[in-house]
Amino acid sequence: MQTLGIIGTNWITGQFVDAARESGSFTLTAVYSRTMEKADQFKTKYHAPEATSYTDLAGFMNASEFETVYIASPNSLHFEQAKQAILAGKNVIVEKPAFSNPTEMAAMQTLLKQHPDQFLFEAARHIHEANFKIVQQAINELPTINGATLSYMKYSSRYDAVLAGEEPNIFSPHFSGGALQDLGVYVVYDAVSWFGVPDSVDYQAELLPTGVDGKGVATLRYPTFNVTLIFGKTVDSYLTSEIYGGQTTIVIDNAGTIGKVERYSEGGQKIASLGEPSLANPMIAEAENFATMIANHDTKRYHELLQLSESVNQVLYQLRQSAGIIFAAD
Repeated sequence: MQTLGIIGTNWITGQFVDAARESGSFTLTAVYSRTMEKADQFKTKYHAPEATSYTDLAGFMNASEFETVYIASPNSLHFEQAKQAILAGKNVIVEKPAFSNPTEMAAMQTLLKQHPDQFLFEAARHIHEANFKIVQQAINELPTINGATLSYMKYSSRYDAVLAGEEPNIFSPHFSGGALQDLGVYVVYDAVSWFGVPDSVDYQAELLPTGVDGKGVATLRYPTFNVTLIFGKTVDSYLTSEIYGGQTTIVIDNAGTIGKVERYSEGGQKIASLGEPSLANPMIAEAENFATMIANHDTKRYHELLQLSESVNQVLYQLRQSAGIIFAAD
């Protein structure tokens, strides 16, 4: 079992720590937080009383207690913290979106080439799950591809603060926030993984007073079909997602968290239920995969994931440009 340090003490960090423990992939040995109280509370809650607490980031990065750091800080902080970790000799798992723009991504790629023994993973957890791969296989079996509609909308508890005139991090351009970055990244990962990098993109965004998007509809154009992405954080949606292939349609219950995958034939007849039961913790598969790649020094699969991350980063940036959304990091 490999040693793990974490930055960020929110629910998503806790979910990853639980997944790491349940899968036997990582053991938590160091926690960084802005306050000692929050760090200690996190260790108690997630059954790691022996882990060391840090409030000094430099001291945390240079600590010997851990080999890999999981970063779940606000989006705008990812680049500098990942850079510090690589320079300190750590492997990095950084929550999606990994970086704010292609400039940061290119700088990180250069740094990684200078440190070839270290790994940096973007934690797009759903692409590691069994049902994601089942969808990919079903697409490969289609006689043709005529396009897709992929949807993921979920009301954010932080949107109430926006309605009250505030600017929470997740809805702030200063922290590289917005619906595209938070939930849109899931469906962009879907599209780029399943169909490749689009020829062009367009994003019709509904902008908030904070300067970022609350929800919107994006179009990814490919040579012979289009993919429509619907995502947002200001409403709840129960739309399914669909992939079209002639008289066959693949139906997915949720493009961000795939629980059911079904295939329909001409006339709406369901001909197969393809999905597997989802794990209680959706991060188990990615924790296992990251730990295995590090342990086996699997650079082939690692570089495939890094290239995918770079492609997704580029598409996210092009979509933001289309909608006129500018971050402080730009």
